[in-house]
Amino acid sequence: MTEFVHTDIRGRIGFITLNRPKALNALSKDMILALTETIEAWREDENVVAVILQGAGEKGLCAGGDIRYFHEAVQAGATDVMDFFVKEYALNYAVATYPKPYIALMDGVVMGGGMGISQGAALRIVTEATRMAMPETQIGLFPDVGGGYFLSRLAGRLGEYLGVTGTVIGAEDALYAGLADVLAPRGTLPALREMLANGDWEDGEAVLSSVREFVARQPVLADLRKGRLAALQPAIDAHFALPDMPAIIAALDAEAGSEYAEWAQETAAALRKRSPLMVCVTLEQVRRARDLSLADELRDELHMMECVFDVAGGGEGVEGIRALAVDKDHAPRWRHARIEDVTAADIGRFFAGDRTAADHPLAGLGGA
Repeated sequence: MTEFVHTDIRGRIGFITLNRPKALNALSKDMILALTETIEAWREDENVVAVILQGAGEKGLCAGGDIRYFHEAVQAGATDVMDFFVKEYALNYAVATYPKPYIALMDGVVMGGGMGISQGAALRIVTEATRMAMPETQIGLFPDVGGGYFLSRLAGRLGEYLGVTGTVIGAEDALYAGLADVLAPRGTLPALREMLANGDWEDGEAVLSSVREFVARQPVLADLRKGRLAALQPAIDAHFALPDMPAIIAALDAEAGSEYAEWAQETAAALRKRSPLMVCVTLEQVRRARDLSLADELRDELHMMECVFDVAGGGEGVEGIRALAVDKDHAPRWRHARIEDVTAADIGRFFAGDRTAADHPLAGLGGA
């Protein structure tokens, strides 16, 4: 294992703890390899009937991938950057298809790569401290780690909205959207862990049943951060069903004076701060993913990521990470000045990869 991934087996439960709290448990390649090695070893281990994923520290489970690494690697001319994503996407698939109950404690910050190792879980537990998002368009990326797949499965047009804007949501919205299953007060998680560790579990279904019963016994949280998505769903569905991003922006601008005017103004302003290219690509990604299996969507994402880090070809990833995490000037120089300047050809090249090739790095994922 690595110093940033701790594992142990207690009560026939395999506990995985991400232990890089100073970096919000951001995933490095070594962490991804350690996670993969662990769950593969436990796949056939009769001493493990279920897996618990959790993060060390008070701030959250996982804020995503180690984006500084991507910037440094590309700038240094590294040729193995894509191998990080090959390994990460294979891990995402392994989580989603795991034969034993895999339970994610989605406490605190859960974004990007943290969503990728959580959304495929058999049980996704959020707390009043959960802050969840797929914020990639802010840094010139797109919602990868299977983001197109799980966002596209949300009701109405919530997937398009959350994907292109990168909006941060709390527990109530996560439950409403279908990005979480149950809510547990943060203060009860130590007791939940102890119950699991001290149990004598016959099988994984017994674990799932006991966790659900434990959560159901907890008091309703009076200080739960209130959600907005339920009230906004009609407006989200109306706007984000429009044909393309220029039409969506125009419709948002036209909401002045309506009951959704404040939300529309906030949303349009947020979109204009994102990478124009990547909000357009993300809209297309989520819509295409509705007809794809998780395996095929992940294969498409690998080609999309190659485009993102293709500096010569206008990839936005290096510039976005520079502005947000390296120089921190928050003034990215995007390839396009406006969303309206992005062409169909600009978008199309992100989807020109051949996912069916026998030598595709993710060919072995299967079709599920």
